[in-house]
Amino acid sequence: MSKKTLKVAVIGGGSSYTPELVEGFIRAFGEMPVRELWLADIGEGRQKLQIVGELAQRMVAKAGVPIKVNMTLNRREAIAGADFVTTQLRVGMLAARRRDEHIPLSHGVIGQETTGPGGMFKALRTVPVILDICRDIEELAPAAWLLNFSNPAGIVTEAVLKHSNVKTIGLCNLPIGFRKHLAKAFGVHESGVLPEFAGINHLHWVTAAYVNGEDKLRELIDGGKGQAAFAPALDWDADFLKSLGAIPAPYLRYYYMTDTMLGEQLEQLKTNGTRADVVGRVEAELYELYKDVNLDEKPKQLEQRGGAYYSEAAVKLMHSLYADKRDIQTLNVKNGGIISFLPEDACIEANCVVTAQGPIPLSLQRIPRHIKGLLHAVKACESLTIEAAVSGDRGIALQALVHHPLIPDMNTAKALLDEMLEANKAYLPNFFKR
Repeated sequence: MSKKTLKVAVIGGGSSYTPELVEGFIRAFGEMPVRELWLADIGEGRQKLQIVGELAQRMVAKAGVPIKVNMTLNRREAIAGADFVTTQLRVGMLAARRRDEHIPLSHGVIGQETTGPGGMFKALRTVPVILDICRDIEELAPAAWLLNFSNPAGIVTEAVLKHSNVKTIGLCNLPIGFRKHLAKAFGVHESGVLPEFAGINHLHWVTAAYVNGEDKLRELIDGGKGQAAFAPALDWDADFLKSLGAIPAPYLRYYYMTDTMLGEQLEQLKTNGTRADVVGRVEAELYELYKDVNLDEKPKQLEQRGGAYYSEAAVKLMHSLYADKRDIQTLNVKNGGIISFLPEDACIEANCVVTAQGPIPLSLQRIPRHIKGLLHAVKACESLTIEAAVSGDRGIALQALVHHPLIPDMNTAKALLDEMLEANKAYLPNFFKR
């Protein structure tokens, strides 16, 4: 295995997730020696960066590993000469996420940060910033891999694939979480399980679930041995699941049970607020914990933040690229014909063999015919969203919104577009040129 030491730049280093990533680097240091870890953020995130960076330094000191943790507000300094650049940023911070959730709900539409109008506007804010970061990578670290965790991960990754020369891979924690649940349900080691995912980020279906070479999907769907472990993921109508012949990602609830999910969101709005409000309270508690100079490990409370197995997925991918491990991971990559009815340059979420030269997506065994329409419709909206983000064209943005399956009609789409553009004016100068 290569002994080259690594420089890793984390753009959005002040994120509450960062201690989990640092924990991953510490655990993997013997096989993947990260010598320089650069945490970069923007001016508004200065205080959080300082808090998180100092905790990271204490974690490294406790572990006794020679990782130098640097903090900077100059992302070019962080990127220069990096082997890996990770992006975990939120343009507009939680206040923007809150608007992404609250405004759609005021129009009777699902308010969610990665799908529907909320996901679209998060993408519109994020894509230009990510592409600007890519220009720095092209100049200062042309050999680096960009590993994107910023949501909506599939849209952001597709934008980079289409509009830059940077080597990029998108990552989500849902597939690795499902794989762990599958192993636990059947009492086997993770290496003995392989689920097949068909679809795109946050819109995928598990179409096979191999356990020691035997497909256990039907057993999972019908109940029995695996049912308890999958209760959160399989909270669906039993007849529907059997006829679907696949296990839907949790986010598919917004499409298959729209009225129910909207009702739940509106009820939660009255009591605890939206997810952004909840996360705001969790993060406030986390940063208070992080400030404690006696804290030198990732606190248990971070699990409430969501994003379970985030660091494990991130470090596993870096390690496989670094060591040419050729293992199978589920990643967001260029389609290249894997899903025949989607454009070749679309970003899909698929099992890949990870080599030092990059991931090689594996062919799918089957795609149920009844999922094709929804998958094609959402992917078309995602591609239009990228085009709108790059061009600032309101007409393209309107078409992306009005054709999204969660939007009830054209008038609602137009009203949402106008209100959400105005609410995001500070982050979307492209749309206000004239």
